[in-house]
Amino acid sequence: MDKVAKNNPFSRMFGKEPSQTIKRISQTEEILNALLSDSPDQQIFMITGVRGSGKTVLMTEIAKRIREEKDWIVVELNPARDLLTGLASKLYEEKGVSNILEAASINLSAFGIGVGVSGSKPVTDIEVALERILSELKKKKKRVLVAIDEVTSTEEMRVFASAFQIFIRKEYPLYLIMTGLYENIDELQNDKILTFLHRAPKVKLTPLNIGSIAENYKNVFGCLDSDARTMAGLTMGYPFAFQVLGYYTYEKNGDYKAAIADTRQYLEESVYDKIWSELSLNDRRVLGAIAKSPDGKTIGIREQINMETNIFSTYRERLIRKGVINGETRGYVKMILPFFKEYVLDREAEMNAL
Repeated sequence: MDKVAKNNPFSRMFGKEPSQTIKRISQTEEILNALLSDSPDQQIFMITGVRGSGKTVLMTEIAKRIREEKDWIVVELNPARDLLTGLASKLYEEKGVSNILEAASINLSAFGIGVGVSGSKPVTDIEVALERILSELKKKKKRVLVAIDEVTSTEEMRVFASAFQIFIRKEYPLYLIMTGLYENIDELQNDKILTFLHRAPKVKLTPLNIGSIAENYKNVFGCLDSDARTMAGLTMGYPFAFQVLGYYTYEKNGDYKAAIADTRQYLEESVYDKIWSELSLNDRRVLGAIAKSPDGKTIGIREQINMETNIFSTYRERLIRKGVINGETRGYVKMILPFFKEYVLDREAEMNAL
């Protein structure tokens, strides 16, 4: 097998769509059906999950599908920049839009967008400019989807979201899809000014289908069913682990056992170190107890660290929101990231050695 990196069908890069992916069919169709309906009852979708859970890939797939619709315009914005000006600028650059705006005598030169329109005074307020742009696009039966990756509760995002609320209240054909970590989406939704975001659907990304991962590995590596299932089980359905294990298995000529050490190290350095650094001391204590629990029963975990039920529940919910544990079964919790249990035990051993 050719081991040249550029030929590797798997990717270790965040945000880049690799050639080998596992589709989230139900979630993709749910969002697309809502957006493409004649009278959408939602204009905002929030995709949330732990780093490496496939948020960007899902948003990219949806944006790609929407671009295929002739009456849609898709605009991707950088959350670190002035989002309102960025939206106006990118709309102007879309094919045919500048002609529509010039015919309507909308002069955006005050923002450095386009050229001055003869006989028309420049619009000097960006929200007014966008309202006029969206009004003209509505007349032309156009819809606009804005895609923003990895949002945080910044001033730029708050200003944009506040304006967006006004635009949808005035029934402009504007739609928004955002991705973000659990805590960042929660912070944005809990902003007192942006209460309307509470009504926006939050799409929480769950583990990928293990059977689909096994089928993919079997097709790529030509391995036995049993080996493909073992490989898929190692990933625990975590999309980034699916990519990283596939990448190193490819580099090891299809020997997944030889790829495990590199996979674990890469996950730790790329994801787990960051997660761990953002945890409080009590978060870490709870995770350590979960890692050492033989059965995942919460009562035993609480007793292990001598923590009252109400206090433990607070940290349990925090860790669930961060996407590192699952608490769906009443009275039980479990790790949901591959090799994370071992990572936590190693960190505990390091702390105890100090």
